[in-house]
Amino acid sequence: MEVRGIDLKQPVNQDTIDAIREDVTKHRLLIFRDQGVVSGDRHVEISNWFGPCESTFYKHPRSPHPDVFRVSNDRLEGCTGVGRTGWHIDGSFQTAPFSHALYHIVSCPSKGDTVFAPLHEIVGSLPPEQRARWDRLWMLSDRRARDAKPLLYQHPLTGQDALCFHLGMTEAFVWDLGTPKQQVTTPPETVALLQEMEDVFTKTAAHLIYHHKWQPGDFLMSDNLALGHEADPDTQLPRSQVGLRVMHRTTVQGQYVPRKQSDPRYQRHALQADEEEEQQQQQAARGLKCC
Repeated sequence: MEVRGIDLKQPVNQDTIDAIREDVTKHRLLIFRDQGVVSGDRHVEISNWFGPCESTFYKHPRSPHPDVFRVSNDRLEGCTGVGRTGWHIDGSFQTAPFSHALYHIVSCPSKGDTVFAPLHEIVGSLPPEQRARWDRLWMLSDRRARDAKPLLYQHPLTGQDALCFHLGMTEAFVWDLGTPKQQVTTPPETVALLQEMEDVFTKTAAHLIYHHKWQPGDFLMSDNLALGHEADPDTQLPRSQVGLRVMHRTTVQGQYVPRKQSDPRYQRHALQADEEEEQQQQQAARGLKCC
């Protein structure tokens, strides 16, 4: 959803912040146009509307803040090759993947999209047999993996289908985790499954994909658990061909471990989400009474 009439460089009142947070959960992606250049400090301050920043990436010398990941098509200006390892959500290797990601284009090239995939609709597009197969899979991330996570699970706040995945950082899958049929995939089987998933995103469900064509001053807020994404190949075109690309990104610390609804622990997470929403409503009501 595109948002107009808000200057993120200026103070934003709490009612507007609350509405933005609700809209990110509802729409999954908010696009703020014509924001000029938002400072690194302000970018982090905005990210804190959703929770504390958590950064696990290399700090480029030109990054304006320790929690701002600076990417570019010029290695002297930012980290290059970012987002080109395959469709993914950020932080899939962590116990609790990042809850949100916020992107800001600081120097806009003539081409080079960031591409987003609505995971609920992606899962909904699967034939029943394929969905049932994916529902039996747990992902094992790369060497940083801490535990296996369900490939297909339910978003902790909306209950909609989601995927915990990274097509470029998956060591293996586990079939039927926690049952007598539990079995880790062989390397060829892993490759075949990753290719199957790639084909869904790039072929059978390609009509569901949103290509964000950057405009100067764009600032994006995304629900990282609800959207897969990757960088278009054109983001790596040289500066001499498309101009300088500089994008700043922050990630917000995850609060929920991916769980299936059949897992009793999911019910506790759902209850916690309900309690948090109720507390927010009570705080808003108290604020109205004081006015």
